Amino acid sequence: MAGQLDFSRKVGWPLLMINYSEKDGQLIFRVRVVPRASRSEIVGEHDGVLRVRIAAPPVDGAANEELVRLLSQLFGLPRGAIEISTGHSSKLKTVKVTGGSGSDLETMGSEFSLSTSATSRKLKLEL
Repeated sequence: MAGQLDFSRKVGWPLLMINYSEKDGQLIFRVRVVPRASRSEIVGEHDGVLRVRIAAPPVDGAANEELVRLLSQLFGLPRGAIEISTGHSSKLKTVKVTGGSGSDLETMGSEFSLSTSATSRKLKLEL
């Protein structure tokens, strides 16, 4: 089952569509990671991909570990349920979430608050 996530209903964002698919109890979607950020947070969507800022540097898998930690918190699942299946050394990654579903990803949107600054709008995770 493939689909797109529409966060606009949840948080008032104009149009955020995250492409995803579900297969054998796994939710599969793509993530674009921006390493060495000031803090780890979900930024929003770009070209159908979830965009995430990660505080860790892309050295020795630290950014990948931080991404897994952040997603496990968002989904309320153990870290072992989150797997980076492709893109281990790339900014564009494919993530599999065992036990996750499209509705879980959509519900995740309600965990964000809309934050507006003078230069940009972003979705910020309240940790």
